[in-house]
Amino acid sequence: KINWSDAIFGYAMGDQNQDLSFSEVDDTGNIPKCVVVGDSFDWEETVRPNIPWSETVIYETHVKGSTYLRRDLPENTRGTYAGLSSDNMINYLLDLGITAVEIMPIQHRIDNKMLVENGLNNYWGYNTIGFFAPDIRFSSDEAPGRQVVEFKKMVKKLHENRIEVIMDVVYNHTAEGNQLGPTVSFRGLDNPAYYRLNEENPRYYNDFTGTGNSLDVSHPQVLQLIMDSLRYWVSIMHVDGFRFDLAATLARQFYAVDRLSAFFDVIHQDPVVSEVKLIAEPWDVGPGGYQVGN
Repeated sequence: KINWSDAIFGYAMGDQNQDLSFSEVDDTGNIPKCVVVGDSFDWEETVRPNIPWSETVIYETHVKGSTYLRRDLPENTRGTYAGLSSDNMINYLLDLGITAVEIMPIQHRIDNKMLVENGLNNYWGYNTIGFFAPDIRFSSDEAPGRQVVEFKKMVKKLHENRIEVIMDVVYNHTAEGNQLGPTVSFRGLDNPAYYRLNEENPRYYNDFTGTGNSLDVSHPQVLQLIMDSLRYWVSIMHVDGFRFDLAATLARQFYAVDRLSAFFDVIHQDPVVSEVKLIAEPWDVGPGGYQVGN
């Protein structure tokens, strides 16, 4: 959880120089913290369904939205990983004839400051900051780290019913916004490495995503982060595939979209990630962006 204090911006709020000013305020108590969770889990004899593409029927859904109003579920499991894998929900999915659920973003995200100030939240979740962490807001158990176990239980139960799990993933940008922040992770670690900066004025970001920033996937450090994350979700969490949000941004080597980019090259050569289902959203808002049929 993030506390929207002035401390997390890294500059003196209200100063006429904005982000060019300097802040000495400690932000330790205001930014999200990591939780170390063991990988052990009893998958028993559960195996991946491995449904052929030709037989795949995908059901796109939101973890909360799929069961939040279902009165046939216990109240504490509605809108959770447990709710999505409940017997009633699975029977509903099987009756539809689907073979895979594509779940909208569940990696840990941040609610924008403006939303929080207006009593709202980022429902859809396309504002990621933690690429290895399931979103705790979809867990019926709010104890730190328990969302990992509940997510695995969901995958296991769906696999037992021959339903695959495909994740909608957002690796094209992060929740750190533009030059005005906040600064909660990557910007503070190595801003020029993680983000695409304007060559003429590196104070500003090349925003190919419409969110304020774009991750620089052409940088080896960023590419490794993404690949480590993908392998984690396949190897440890047992998901069956990914849908890449604004995949064109991931394919930008410099400015132009390159379908032979390092990202696509590594994806197809990786012995783990290349074996699961991969879906690309083929556009972004950047110059010369690739669009299907255009």
